[in-house]
Amino acid sequence: MTNPGAERPLSNSNPNTHAAVLDASQPGLLTARVHYSFTTIWQLAAPVAPIWTAITEVERWPQWWRGVEAVVRLRRGDSRGIGAAHHYTWKSKLPYRLTFVMETTCIEPFRRIEGRATGELEGTGYWTFSEANGITTARYDWNVTTTKRWMNLLAPLARPFFAWNHDIVMAWGREGLSALLTAPPASLASTASQA
Repeated sequence: MTNPGAERPLSNSNPNTHAAVLDASQPGLLTARVHYSFTTIWQLAAPVAPIWTAITEVERWPQWWRGVEAVVRLRRGDSRGIGAAHHYTWKSKLPYRLTFVMETTCIEPFRRIEGRATGELEGTGYWTFSEANGITTARYDWNVTTTKRWMNLLAPLARPFFAWNHDIVMAWGREGLSALLTAPPASLASTASQA
């Protein structure tokens, strides 16, 4: 088992980043929402096209990405996929599930996908892709606030574990994608910097 306090080579999460956004959804119970910013970089010895296909076919993620329990399409979107919405259910090492809806807001084929999350996580996520010398780099930036009251209340103590949990799920994704494409990871360490 990985130590939550150990260095996380596949993702760069900053446990000290949070926003003081007050949740007024429950009268009399104002809770500061906690902001998380994660950057994950995967490098695989494969062309960008099959990686792009695997990442954009989100309804197939549960077949190869451990921790993704379900992805349900809610809306198809336009001919490019912009406006598509999917409901995601995630589960990992810690004993809780997270669900949210992700709506695609921008697509630049083989280069960039952006989306907006609503639900138990709210914020934005985007994938960027580049290929050089037979190596494809897929970078995911995930900037969200948690809306589950218990997560926000526990954040001062549990924040490093939430970040560790995120990193585990992203490592599972990289392993699953590598196995799906029979493409070995090109490197084990991320060179991402925290924004």
